[in-house]
Amino acid sequence: MTTSTERPDQTSATLPAGETHEVTNQPPPHAPYDAAADAALLEGLHREGAGWAEADVRRLGQLAGSEEAQRWAEEANRFEPELRTVDRYGNRIDEVEFHPSWHHLMRTSVAEGGAGAAWVDPRPGAHVARTAGGLAWQHTEAGHGCPITMTYAVVPALRHQPDLAAIYEPGLTSRVYDPGLRVPTEKRGLLAGMGMTEKQGGSDVRTNSTIATPTAEPGVFTLTGHKWFTSAPMCDVFLVLAQAPGGLSCFLVPRILPDGTRNAFRIVRLKDKLGNRSNASSEPEFDGTVAWLVGEQGRGVKTIIEMVSCTRLDCVTGSAGMMRKALVEAGHHVQHRAAFGKTLIDQPLMRNVVADLAIESEAATTLALRLAGAADRGIRGDEGEQAFRRIATAIGKYWVTKRGAAFTAEAMECFGGNGYVEDSGMPRLYREAPLNSIWEGSGNVNALDVLRALGKEPDSLDALMGELALSAGGDARLDAAVGRLGAALGDLDSIEVRARGLVEQMALVLQGSLLVRHAPAAVADAFCASRLDGQGGLAFGTLPAGTDFTAILDRALPEGS
Repeated sequence: MTTSTERPDQTSATLPAGETHEVTNQPPPHAPYDAAADAALLEGLHREGAGWAEADVRRLGQLAGSEEAQRWAEEANRFEPELRTVDRYGNRIDEVEFHPSWHHLMRTSVAEGGAGAAWVDPRPGAHVARTAGGLAWQHTEAGHGCPITMTYAVVPALRHQPDLAAIYEPGLTSRVYDPGLRVPTEKRGLLAGMGMTEKQGGSDVRTNSTIATPTAEPGVFTLTGHKWFTSAPMCDVFLVLAQAPGGLSCFLVPRILPDGTRNAFRIVRLKDKLGNRSNASSEPEFDGTVAWLVGEQGRGVKTIIEMVSCTRLDCVTGSAGMMRKALVEAGHHVQHRAAFGKTLIDQPLMRNVVADLAIESEAATTLALRLAGAADRGIRGDEGEQAFRRIATAIGKYWVTKRGAAFTAEAMECFGGNGYVEDSGMPRLYREAPLNSIWEGSGNVNALDVLRALGKEPDSLDALMGELALSAGGDARLDAAVGRLGAALGDLDSIEVRARGLVEQMALVLQGSLLVRHAPAAVADAFCASRLDGQGGLAFGTLPAGTDFTAILDRALPEGS
């Protein structure tokens, strides 16, 4: 601002009013954009047997990148869910209110088959199509994906009790979003949640103390206890673990009973979380809560194993989709922002950083779709794919979700200070990034699960090694890394303390094998050089000189991204 005492020849005194507020060298708004404009996504969709879904995935990608859907994502997180324990008269209701944008996101996810619809779709590749759609839709926001994932994962567990599946599966596999607590059989669509962990045990669910007491009606129990982390309490039904007379067992708990009365489901509080703010995560108390046995008494963990495999796949998908979202946002910024006389993307070191992120994103996406293909074929009876799925899903869950947080931080750094500001959208991604490595078993749990598969299900290791053999001779660095993995697997001394390093090796050679077979030479070569041959560093942006940055960036950042 000028003052009357400044000399008239000073520049500030002659500036036209408002010129100090001229905006230059800032990127244009990114939305609308096509979230499905991803070569790795579309190629994997076809390769894994769901090419028939490309038009739907592309349409969903256009919607995900629209101004409207991006606004839904922002608003669903800014206006957080609110707990209403009682109504105006003091009656206990234990309901959660959401912003309309949350409902828009949910309605779209359910309509597009993100919940349980794949289980009743007879087309080969239906589960791959769901994963591909999830990768594109992940460009909106992750919180609403929690009830979507749980609804998907509950179906195979519920099938352990055919009489209950017959009642609830039509609603769980519906493409209709029908919010509100009513008798489940009177609704056009249902959502499902899970109540597994308790405050004293966390992942060690065998220490659960919630008690299930049999009633006079066969298969019907009442529950007494407190769950520590139950997301999406507004769902219609929940699968819950509790201690029955026969041991730890799985139960179905509806919020509304068949006679229309409210089941005892008292929400103590909603968790105040680092991220995932749009999603209500709660602590419910059960006090005479009516529940139906799912599967056999004492076989609760066995009953939910298939469900865990499904939710872990979605953790991989969620992190891979979030990486891609962070990459295209960073790519858009560096393509339009200039510094030191060049657009950022034309600066050699920035090209290295973004290309390195692009390689990581492609490796994560390719693995997620391979896991989805294994799930689809395994569900349809392919025993080899089921064995591969058993070990590879835990490997992918461990590694891809771990990489998500570091990836998002690096993508945010591409913006400089602009990326640290809330309205850039990057802080929301950054807060969200660690969740998938914690949910459905933290890193240690998944690493130990891989060891368990090696010890108890040796066919899963055979399936993994068979997968790696498909790329034999394709790259000497990959072959050497596979050889080192074989030696490490042969050394059982202190294997538990080495579990993380071992699973990391497995993940990298599996991703390398997939890229050598399916990705362009520039991508595969850079991955093997930096991840398997020791030519790169631990930080992103350390790809070796001679990397074909142009080919990598042209593939990862199509025009308009």
